[in-house]
Amino acid sequence: MTLEVGESAPEFVLPNQHGESIALSGYRGRRHVVVVFYPYAFSSVCTRELHEIRNTIDDLADAGAEVLAVSCDPMFSLRAFSDRDGLDFALLSDFWPHGAVASSYGVFNDRLGCASRATFIVDREGTLQWYLKNEMPQARNVDDYRKVLASLD
Repeated sequence: MTLEVGESAPEFVLPNQHGESIALSGYRGRRHVVVVFYPYAFSSVCTRELHEIRNTIDDLADAGAEVLAVSCDPMFSLRAFSDRDGLDFALLSDFWPHGAVASSYGVFNDRLGCASRATFIVDREGTLQWYLKNEMPQARNVDDYRKVLASLD
């Protein structure tokens, strides 16, 4: 499945690292959402990327956005990752059915059993405004998110 800018973003409800259900639609009409798919908790590139988000989370919030980071790791692994690294934003578990949300966004890697490295920016109305898909070892830059968010308001 390939998503296109201007389409409605696929709805999802996933548990965060604390076991709370988080729905994409819960932000509709209130916040833009930066949906960050990443392959593996605790891996070096993913850890660096999520640290960059952690360090700029206030800037993203000031731009009217909420960050939802999604991996296929179990919720308990995400809790340990969050606690170890001080990641206070939502880490969502797409563990079961395994990779269903990543699949609905067209970013599930069947060969590796994980989400690919991809980001989707969904506006307050639930419409996909921007996306980026990177190769597994290629980190993303939070500055790209800031630029897109600035263009939405």
